[in-house]
Amino acid sequence: MKEKYLGVHVSPLSYEGIIEDLEGRMAHGRQSTIIAVNPEKVMAAQRDEQVKKLINSSTYQIADGIGILLAARLKGGNINSRVTGVDMMANLLKFAEEQGHPVYFYGAKEEVVTKAISNIRATHPAIPIAGYTNGYHKDEDALVRKIRDSGARIIFVALGSPKQELWIQRNMSKLPNVLVFQGVGGSFDVFSGTVKRAPELFRKYGIEWLYRLLSSPSRFKRQLNLPIFLMKVMRSR
Repeated sequence: MKEKYLGVHVSPLSYEGIIEDLEGRMAHGRQSTIIAVNPEKVMAAQRDEQVKKLINSSTYQIADGIGILLAARLKGGNINSRVTGVDMMANLLKFAEEQGHPVYFYGAKEEVVTKAISNIRATHPAIPIAGYTNGYHKDEDALVRKIRDSGARIIFVALGSPKQELWIQRNMSKLPNVLVFQGVGGSFDVFSGTVKRAPELFRKYGIEWLYRLLSSPSRFKRQLNLPIFLMKVMRSR
C-alpha cells in the first residue's frame, strides 16, 4: 500500500521487496518504472502538476532521502528504511546478472558512461550488457530503434530529473521489450568513480545531504527544501 506525502506517492517496499515484485511483473511481460522521491522532488511537485503526475504514475516511487523517512514517522507511516537510487541500481544490476537480463545504459558523458560500464563489468562479469548511448545523442527515434534492437530488458536513464522521467514516459510504449526503466540521475558518476559517495557513517544515519552540503556549500538553497517539506507535512492532514 503506497503512502502519500503532500499529494506525492511513495512506495514502502524495500530493495528486496521491489526486486521480488519486479520479478513477478517481468514474468508476465509488464513494464515497470522506478523513480526516486526526496523532499526536493516533492516540493517541485507542489509547483508543477506535471512533475506530480510523473512521480505518481510510476510503478515504484522509492524513498530516496531521510526527509521521506522523517515524514513517515511524523505521520505514522510504514516507511522505515531508505531506498536510494544508486543502491536500487546496484540491486538491479545484481538481479540482471543472476537472471540474465540484458541491460542498457543511456545518459551522462561518453567517458563517464563507458567507465561506469567498465567498473560494472569488473564486479558483475556475467551481466549481459545490451549497449549504451551517452546523454548527448540528438536523434531520439534512432536511439529508440537502437535500444529496441539491442534486446535490452532493463534500462538505466541518467539525464537528470525530470528530463529522464519525461524521456521514459515518451518512449515506454515504443520499447515493449524493455520491462524495467529506472531514472538514475547522477548514478553513472558514482559507478564510474567520477563522484565519490558520502562516507559510510553519513549513509548509515541518512545524512548524506549534510556531507554534500559540507562538500559544496553552494547547495544550501536546495537543502532548504528539507525543513520546508517537513513543516508542510506536519501541517497537512
